[in-house]
Amino acid sequence: PNKLVLCETFHHDGATTTTNYRKACVETMNRAEKSHPWFGIEQEYTLHQKDGQLLGWPTGGYPAPQGPYYCGVGANRVFGRPVVEAHYRACLYAGIKIAGSNAEVMPGQWEFQVGPCEGIEMADQLWVARFLLHRIAEDFGVVVSLDPKPVSGDWNGSGAHCNYSTLEMREKGGVKAIHEAIDKLSKQHKEHICCYDPAEGKDNERRLTGQHETADIHTFSSGVANRGASIRIPRHCAEQGCGYLEDRRPASNADPYRVTEILVRTTVLPVSEQ
Repeated sequence: PNKLVLCETFHHDGATTTTNYRKACVETMNRAEKSHPWFGIEQEYTLHQKDGQLLGWPTGGYPAPQGPYYCGVGANRVFGRPVVEAHYRACLYAGIKIAGSNAEVMPGQWEFQVGPCEGIEMADQLWVARFLLHRIAEDFGVVVSLDPKPVSGDWNGSGAHCNYSTLEMREKGGVKAIHEAIDKLSKQHKEHICCYDPAEGKDNERRLTGQHETADIHTFSSGVANRGASIRIPRHCAEQGCGYLEDRRPASNADPYRVTEILVRTTVLPVSEQ
């Protein structure tokens, strides 16, 4: 069988490279291991022809408005399904904890979910799943984009929503811990935004506008079953009194090491360690 190897990057003197966020993430996860942080990330992306044209979009024009494409079926509504299904099978064969996939709101836009994963495993698995996606798409002559807002105007952007919980949140009465975590997150909103895309928030500015199922990038908000909030508590979690929260702010091109690390650092570690 073939082997897939995920590597950290270091300089010749042993110092981490500027893009190696794994080392810091491992250190944070180790300090928080008793909290057993679980994650599930929803990776959105778009599929393009090699000339940049979105799959399913007419040359020089626009498709019909959003509405019938989300979780759609039919050759006039979904575009690129063979790529999506080949990627799903590749992830299963590779041992990735892929949990689902679906056509998204904009034509040519898709999503797959990885998790639940504990600690460092989340980011490790998502990076390999991303590699597999690009590699599979290559065989189909298709280009994958993780641009958070590939088309301006009345079209949804792409995110990497992060579902997150600790052991305390998952246990009976854990909704109290969820609200406590949300309160901590509200006080570190700007710091999180800087970690949620490679351009320290500039990429997400195009996506987090307060429209198209997003919260405004400059305002922190939360709510139950609210897709327009920064942090959403799923309805069933609110009803059961325990579960997880969904951070809807991370962009589709976010580094999952940075996302998961700052979530744990903000909500679990003492202020003195932050």
